[in-house]
Amino acid sequence: MNTDSDYLIRSESIRIHTEEDFAGMRKAGRVAADCLDMLIPHVVPGVKTSDLDDLAREFIMDHGGLPACLYYRGYQNTVCISPNHIVCHGIPSEKTLREGDIVNIDVTAIIDGWHGDTSRMYEVGDVAPRSRRLVDITYESIRLGLEQIKPGNTFGDIAHAIQVFAESQRCSVVRDFCGHGVGKIFHDNPNVLHFGRAGTGPVLQKGMFFTVEPMINLGKPDVKVLNDGWTAVTRDKTLSAQCEHSVGVTDTGVEIFTASVTGQFRPQPAK
Repeated sequence: MNTDSDYLIRSESIRIHTEEDFAGMRKAGRVAADCLDMLIPHVVPGVKTSDLDDLAREFIMDHGGLPACLYYRGYQNTVCISPNHIVCHGIPSEKTLREGDIVNIDVTAIIDGWHGDTSRMYEVGDVAPRSRRLVDITYESIRLGLEQIKPGNTFGDIAHAIQVFAESQRCSVVRDFCGHGVGKIFHDNPNVLHFGRAGTGPVLQKGMFFTVEPMINLGKPDVKVLNDGWTAVTRDKTLSAQCEHSVGVTDTGVEIFTASVTGQFRPQPAK
């Protein structure tokens, strides 16, 4: 059994959680998913990304939670907003979204100490076919990865399914960032890679909690972090897309804690 003190630091091994822990993650994941649902009609041409950040912060706090990213390692915002060639950790600002952008919004809500961590892609107005194709490939990549989650499979099986599909579509998988264990610790063991060989890595067991969050590039996988210390961009300035779920391994498969109850994990552009 895990005690509160067990959750204060990153574990040296992969934590195995209880049924009570599953209930806690469901609540946190629901608030995070509902937050991203709430943002759908606001992701339109001309909106300031700082305004989207404000909306997310108010939503989480109005629903009894805390924004996990706010002041995390000095970060000053509630969400990360990453349009176009920004791979991840884009900082909300006075900049506005434009017609044709694709943008990832990443949010983590803390409810009763549990972290619900999720992100999804939004299309801003009418987007180009190649942009929509990349978003399609990214969503299919995470679906195929999640399909591999069940006791007895390995983390390498998840990674392999994502990599094989993305590369079959002439896209690349970012190597510099990965998923992670999640629960009462924001970033716990294990590191969850999105590229690798089937049958390798730790064996999945009931009670493991972690994120799956592939970042897929239209060009090469190489990224660089800008001088702000957060914003990661593609080195070749090609488009990037990402989506993320927090999940738990069950007796027979996977429970997605951050599933949209309205079915809008793949949101349609706001009219």
